[in-house]
Amino acid sequence: MPKIKMKRKASFIDMTAMTDVAFLLLTFFMLTAKFRTAEPVAVDLPSSRSELKLPESNVMIISVDREGRTFFNVDNQKVRLLTLERMSGLYDVSFTDKQKMEFATLESFGVPIKSLPQLLDMENDARNNIKQPGIPVDTVGGKSNELSDWIQQARLVDRELAQTGEIESKGIRVAVRGDGLANYPAIDKVINTLQDRKINRFNLITTLKGAAGQGGAGSPDDDVDGED
Repeated sequence: MPKIKMKRKASFIDMTAMTDVAFLLLTFFMLTAKFRTAEPVAVDLPSSRSELKLPESNVMIISVDREGRTFFNVDNQKVRLLTLERMSGLYDVSFTDKQKMEFATLESFGVPIKSLPQLLDMENDARNNIKQPGIPVDTVGGKSNELSDWIQQARLVDRELAQTGEIESKGIRVAVRGDGLANYPAIDKVINTLQDRKINRFNLITTLKGAAGQGGAGSPDDDVDGED
């Protein structure tokens, strides 16, 4: 008796719903992603065995490169803009609305406040290609300790905005991001500046010792060592 061959039916899976979900997710991430501007200085972080993570928000980062140049950044844009206005009045340097908006998106900067308007007027490519001299950190040669004033004004602004409910903050976190080959006096000046402002608890940003790919300096994934 001959075998009866069953007719095979091709299977069909409707992928329309899955495709819609994929495009919705792609659109969501494209609209909500925040692009980081280029760092004005490269910092090769030292390594440590600490696994304490730096918070992702409400952080003040002071960077020191191997040449001893100092850079400053506050991640909260409201704090950053109001700090700029306070420094503007303190040093009698005016900024246009366009310059203020540019400052709000600046990753970090390392110039005296008198030179900051010119830096903000530059195009991104030109700004990334110039060598910023660093923020003055001492009073030698008639220069003031501008870093000290940036730190103090940012902390005051953060406290005031938290009290009025404009931001959620239990105090801005201070972190020092120093190059592993930076000379000690440059780091010492920054630490002395912090202590002059009664800041005795701060963090040193490092990479995890023995971890692959120790790049990514300054990211929230870096380890933090030396909370004093």
